[in-house]
Amino acid sequence: MYLKSLHLRSFRNYRECLVDFDAPKTILVGNNAQGKSNLLEAVELLATLKSHRAVRDRDLVCEGTAEGKIAATLERANGTVDLALTLRTQARRTVSLNSETLRRQLDFLGVLNAVQFSSLDLDLVRGSPEMRRNWVDSILTQLEPVYAHILQQYNQVLRQRNALLKAFRKESESSTHNSTPNTQNSSELALWDAQLVTTGSRVTRRRARVLTRLAPIAQTWHSSISGRSEVLELKYAPNISLEKDDPEAVQQAFLEKIQQRRIAEQHQGTTLVGPHRDEIEFTINQTPARVYGSQGQQRTLVLALKLAELKLIEEVVGEPPLLLLDDVLAELDLNRQNQLLDAIQDRFQTLITTTHLGSFDAQWLDSSQILCVEAGQIKR
Repeated sequence: MYLKSLHLRSFRNYRECLVDFDAPKTILVGNNAQGKSNLLEAVELLATLKSHRAVRDRDLVCEGTAEGKIAATLERANGTVDLALTLRTQARRTVSLNSETLRRQLDFLGVLNAVQFSSLDLDLVRGSPEMRRNWVDSILTQLEPVYAHILQQYNQVLRQRNALLKAFRKESESSTHNSTPNTQNSSELALWDAQLVTTGSRVTRRRARVLTRLAPIAQTWHSSISGRSEVLELKYAPNISLEKDDPEAVQQAFLEKIQQRRIAEQHQGTTLVGPHRDEIEFTINQTPARVYGSQGQQRTLVLALKLAELKLIEEVVGEPPLLLLDDVLAELDLNRQNQLLDAIQDRFQTLITTTHLGSFDAQWLDSSQILCVEAGQIKR
C-alpha cells in the first residue's frame, strides 16, 4: 500500500496542509515542536482510530475551531481509496470511505495499515504491563478489525462490574452485621461474571494467537541485530490459565478463577481477574529484559519487535504496511540504525521525523523526499 497524499485541516498546529508523497521514503526535518510528530499522528489515526499521544478528540483539533479533518488518498493492490476522519470538540467523530460516511467505525479499520515506532516505544520493555497490552491490542486491531469491538465490549463489562463491586464494598463498610452482598446483588454480579468471562476469553485467546505468530519473527530479527549473541524469548502470561486455544476450556478456567478471588474482589471493590491484568514477558538469554537488560539490549529488543510487526502485518494483510519512525533514529546507535534502514529499503513506504539530516547516508538522502516542517507549514 502507498500513501499518495495527506490533507490536514485544523488538526493540531496545522490550519491547512496538503502533502503529496512522491518517494518511498519521506524525511520530515525541523526543530522540535514544529509539527513533525503531528503529521505522523494523523496517519496513525487513519490506521487505528487511536493516538498514543492524546485521549480526547478536542486535544487534536486546532484551538478556536470546532472540528478538524484528516483526509488521505491511499493506493492499494485492489485500487485507490479515499479516507477521511472528522474530529469534533463537542460531538462524535465521523469517518468516511470514498466520500461515503460509514455508520460503523469498525468498517474503517484495516483499510490503511501502519506501524508506528517512536522514542516512547523504547519504554515498552521497562514500562507498565498496560503499555505492553496496548501494543498487542494495537497490532490485533489492524490484523483483525473486529477485535476493536471485542475489546470495547470487554472494557464496558469491566466498568459495570467494577461499579457493582465498589457498591458491594460500600455496602459492607456501612453495615457492621453483614459483610456479604444480598441475594439480588449476588445474582446481578453473576450476570456480569458471565459477560466478563465471554468477552474476556475472546480477548485472551486472540492475544495468545497473535503473540504465538509474532514471537518467532521477533526472535529471528533479534538474533540478526544482536549478531547472534543473544536469544530473545517472548512469552504471553495471561491472567487466567490458558492450556489450549479452546473456547470452553478458557471460559471454564476464567470462571473458576473468578470464584477463587470472589472474597478478595468484594473486599477491594474491583475486578482482579481478566485480560486487563495480562502481562507480556521478554527475556534475553533467559534473563528478564525489564529488570536486567542494558539500554542497548532493550533498544535491540524493541527494534526487533517493531520489525516483526511490519513482517506479520505484511504476511496477514498481503501488502506491506506504512512505517512511521518518529524521532527514533537519534535513539539508536549506528549498528541498529543500519539494521533498521537495511530492513526497510524500498519495501515499506516510510515517514521519518528528525531534527537534522546527519543520521542518514548520502544514498538514503538521494532516494528520499525531504520536507521541512516549520510551525505547522510544510516546505520542500
